[in-house]
Parts: sequence; structure tokens; C-alpha cells
Amino acid sequence: MANPLLELRKLGQSVWYDNLNRVLINTGALKRMVEEDGVSGGTSNPSIFEKAISGSSDYDDHLRELSGQGKELPGIYDGLTVTDVQLSADVFRPVYDSTEARDGYASLEVSPELAYDTQTSIDEARRLFRTLDRPNAMIKIPGTPEGLPAIERCLADGLNINITLLFGVENYEQVAWAYISALEKRWAARQPVDRIGSVASFFVSRVDTLTDEKLKEKIEAATDDRTREELRSLLGKAGIANAKIAYAKYKEMFSGPRWEALAAKGARVQRCLWASTSTKNPDFRDVIYVEELIGPDTVNTLPQNTLDAFREHGKAALTLDQGVAEAHEAIRRIEGAGISFKAVTDELQTQGVKLFCDSFDKAVASIVQKREVLRGEGARA
Repeated sequence: MANPLLELRKLGQSVWYDNLNRVLINTGALKRMVEEDGVSGGTSNPSIFEKAISGSSDYDDHLRELSGQGKELPGIYDGLTVTDVQLSADVFRPVYDSTEARDGYASLEVSPELAYDTQTSIDEARRLFRTLDRPNAMIKIPGTPEGLPAIERCLADGLNINITLLFGVENYEQVAWAYISALEKRWAARQPVDRIGSVASFFVSRVDTLTDEKLKEKIEAATDDRTREELRSLLGKAGIANAKIAYAKYKEMFSGPRWEALAAKGARVQRCLWASTSTKNPDFRDVIYVEELIGPDTVNTLPQNTLDAFREHGKAALTLDQGVAEAHEAIRRIEGAGISFKAVTDELQTQGVKLFCDSFDKAVASIVQKREVLRGEGARA
């Protein structure tokens, strides 16, 4: 039977891996995913890195080397994460070359502690992109209000940018305009626009998690069966509906005279990337956030369990354009139930920044702990 992951590529959707780490690279597993499953890019974040360094010995030699060079914690974290993304970018480089810079990217995130600091985000993104020294490296910047001008400035400078922690369609629209504006500024400055890569990372399952929490509160408080049934019918509907509305907005924005003028100069669309696509609710199909979000010029970034599940029993068919009217109706009904959807997506972005900051702190703590263990082993040797 055909591998459903490879079928996604035929439908215009790229599969990226949501767990870049040294183990995958050292064992050749990442290269095999590229060759056998059509994986064509990958992402990292503080949470991924914290789990990788605390759960394996693959970083030990490099950590010893960095410590021996007198590096302190910021430099050690930087050295380990930059190397992960450099090595991953090298694995994806054939994809980048064969697609002429459309695909094949590896992403590294600026510190989440900078999510509300525009200028420092710009400075850090420039430094990381320069340090990575790979044409297919992408820098992740959160789509916060303070992140938006940093995103536009970095794109105008020629950096590849992955805008992360997007939840609301209004926020996505701001990000897409920032991309278009940045390319216009580059062209006005006589700079090329044909090899700038960017994705807008829309988090999906988290939208369902928080919306369903609020719906369940209302179900508990409901006084009649009809209201309870109406509310229950909305469970698990928000995340996919939100993504489909965002994709409809994408198609609207990346068409028409303003975009066509850039496309004529070789500009590529900023693709929607579906993130947080593992199923959190055991009552839902384990590949629901893949099967329901398949469409051209998109990316789905999958963790290992979802990648394996879709390879085993996923169904590949164009679905993103289907049920858009129903998606709008689902959001309208959620709003009608007394849940502000904008308040939900704003809360999720704030939570997302905090979660990444917490993971960053845990990653640093893991480095400290492992460094002390390695020092102890060295003293006993």
C-alpha cells in the first residue's frame, strides 16, 4: 500500500517533523524519514530541546567540550541548540535545493523570554541566523504584538522566519500582511524576494483544549437537556474550524494585484503551518488534525506518534476547502454560547509564551544538572 505521508506531498502539503534532536541525527533516523516518509523540514523549541537533553546521552560529549571551553550557561545552550539545527538543516538541504528554496527548512526559536521585546528579538534573530550559517535555516519568532514589527524587519532583512504561537485569525492576518509588506520593502530596496522562506504556524489542538474546557463548564451549568446537547455538539469543533477559516483568509490575501506584483518578481507565498496536531482528547481520531487540514501550499508539523499513526492508517484527501461555511457557523455558535473566541485565542498565546518560557528554564536546569553529573564523572575518572 502507498504510504499516506507521501500522498500528502502529491496534494501539495509538506510534512515537517516536530521534534528535531541530536539522537535522530546521530542514528540516521531523520535521514530515513526524509527518504521513506517524505519529511521535508523540521522544527524545534525549548520544550523539545529540554526533553532531548534530559532523556539521552547524545549531548554529553558536546556539553563537555563547551564546558571545557569555559562557556557559561547561555553559551552552552546556544551551542547545543544551534548545532542541532545546523545538523538538521544539512539533512534537509537536498530537499531545499531540489525545491529551489520552497521547502527543506529547519527552525530555531529565539528565546521565548524575548516574546515582548521587539528590538532584542530582531538582534537575536539576526545573530542566530548568522551563526547558523545555513540558507535553509528558519528563525522562529512569536506572533505577539511586539513580535510583529520584529518579524517584518527580519523578513525585510532577508531572514527566513517561522512565526510561531498563532491562534487567532486576526493575528494571522497581521502576520501575513507583515510578510507581504516586508517583501515590498525588500523589492523597493532592490533586494531579491525569490528565496525568502516563511511559514505562519497555527496551533490547532490547543484551541480545542481550551474551548472545550469552557464549553464543559457551560454544560455543567446548563439547566435543560436541549442546551446541554447544543453545547456538546460543539466539542472538538473549534480548532479545525479556526484553521479552515485561516486558510480561507490565506487564499484571499495571497491573490489579487498586490500579491501578484510580488509573485511576478519570484516571491513565494507564506504557507500556513499546522502545529500542535497531536490529538489530546482520546475520544477523537488520532489523526484528525492531519486528515481534516490537507490542502495545497500548507505544512503539517507532526510529532512522532502522529507521524506513525498517519503512516499506518491515515487517509490523504483534500479537505481544507471543505466545510468552510460550517466552520464559520461553528465559531458563531461558540460565540453565541457566551464564549469570546478572541479571548480564547489571546489567552492561548499568553499561555504559549509562558509554557515556552517554563520549558526554556527547564532546559537550562537540565544542562546544569547534566554538567554537574559529567563533572562528577570526570573527577572520579
